[in-house]
This record gives sequence, C-alpha cells and structure tokens, in this order.
Amino acid sequence: MTFWIDTHCHLDAPEFGAEAGAVRARAAGQQVAHCVIPAVEAANFETVRSLAHQWGDSYALGIHPLYVAQATEADLATLDAALTRHRDDPRLVAVGEIGLDYFVPELNVPPLRERQEAFYRAQLQLARKHGLPVILHVRRSADALLRPLRELRPPQGWRGIAHAFNGSAQQAQAFIDLGFKLGFGGAVTYARALQLRRLATELPLEALVLETDAPDIPPHWLYVTAEQRAAGQLRRRNEPGELPRIGAVVAGLRGMAVEDLAAATSRNAVGALPRLAGLAPW
Repeated sequence: MTFWIDTHCHLDAPEFGAEAGAVRARAAGQQVAHCVIPAVEAANFETVRSLAHQWGDSYALGIHPLYVAQATEADLATLDAALTRHRDDPRLVAVGEIGLDYFVPELNVPPLRERQEAFYRAQLQLARKHGLPVILHVRRSADALLRPLRELRPPQGWRGIAHAFNGSAQQAQAFIDLGFKLGFGGAVTYARALQLRRLATELPLEALVLETDAPDIPPHWLYVTAEQRAAGQLRRRNEPGELPRIGAVVAGLRGMAVEDLAAATSRNAVGALPRLAGLAPW
C-alpha cells in the first residue's frame, strides 16, 4: 500500500482552527500516514505535542526566525526545559522549526538579523545537547545556516531536514554532506520554478523528503493570483492531503512510479528523523 509522510505541516495554525481534525482526517484518506508538526514559538510547544499525540503524529519544538522579535532569553530556557521533560517521548522527533530568514526585510538588518542568528545558534546547541535532529527554515540564508552547522557539528554528525529548500545545487550538496535531507513541497509544482524542479529531478533520491508546510506554500492548483483575489476569489488553503499530488509531480519530474517515490521519501524521512521508525511500520 502506498503511504506518505508529510515532514512539515503546521496543523496548529489558526487557519485550521476547529477544522484541524477534519483536515487531518482528509489527509489520512489520501494515504498521508504521518505528519510532523513543528512548533514556531514557546507558546505553542504544548499545542503541537498534544496534537501529535491525539492523531498519532510527531512534533518538533523550536523558535522560528519569524518569531524571534517577540521571543526572550526565557523562551530558550523554556525550550531546554521542554526538551528535557519530553526527552523520552517517542513523538518528539526534532528541534524545529529553527533557522534564518533573510527574505523578510526587517529580519535582514540590525538588530533582528543578529538576534535571529543568536537564537539559531543557541537552538543548534540545544539540539546537540539533547541529541536531536533539527528542522531548518532556509529562506535566502543557506550559506549563513551552513557556517554554524559546521562549527557546532556533533561528534555523531547532524541529522534533520532543510525545509522548503530552494538554494543552489552546491548549497544542496553542502546540506547533504552534513547529514540533512531536503524538503520539497508545493513550490516544486510551479512550471516557472526551473531551478527547484531541476534539483528535484537531479538530486540523489535518498536526499529528498516531501512536505506541504500547510497551510503555507500552496501548490499551483491552489494558488490564487492578486487579480483573482481582487475579483473576489478567496485564497485556497493548503492541506496535508495535497501531499500525494505534490509527490506525483516530483515522481513525474524524475520519471519514476509514484509508489516508489512514496516509499523512498518515507524511508528518507526516517533517516532524517530516526524516532519516526518506532511510530509506524514504515
């Protein structure tokens, strides 16, 4: 039987609200067997944990770079304490979502550029301390992310996922060499995304995992242009149930059977996040 792992899905997002359970059920009906639910701030640590246990999924704990402006040093202590408290929870699979965002203008200049870099480095140190993989936010920041990864590399090496990867082939190889898998989602479905589609086609199969980042990064069939929105057409929400169709696009680019891609990317997800191995018969 074909099944899929969505390695990055924000089921706690307010866009889902009370519908989150129905959204997850629809995904299950599309053979999405598992979702990884990353936190974005200390305030939602317990929410993502609760949802993962409720639905048989998994979760990650971390402070997203878009949230560092409102985060405090106490939030890093809260993260450390939560990682300690839940260290034996098999559904806690990573530290994440952490990273750097140089796309948002105010995050790319002082003081927030330096602040998010400090939070990123501190959270890498916590991942190393607790022996956990990391789920990385990579947005125009690949080279800056790589430097601390090399400097703080644990003796056993890193594991984890470079989420929504959209860098160069050289940057992709650098993450792979450090032990990371690369997350591909809705952006790869756009015909104009030539570099990304080339990477999805040419990178080693063992380097790829699939994700939706729902409710964000909609695939092309859900995208609503500014003109359509101005005419009254509503945005169409991305959901984890879109993952098989995204996978079919990647399989088509690679010229392989969809079920083979599903099996390979599920194995790869376990390689990136080893605790997944104990959660289902992958």
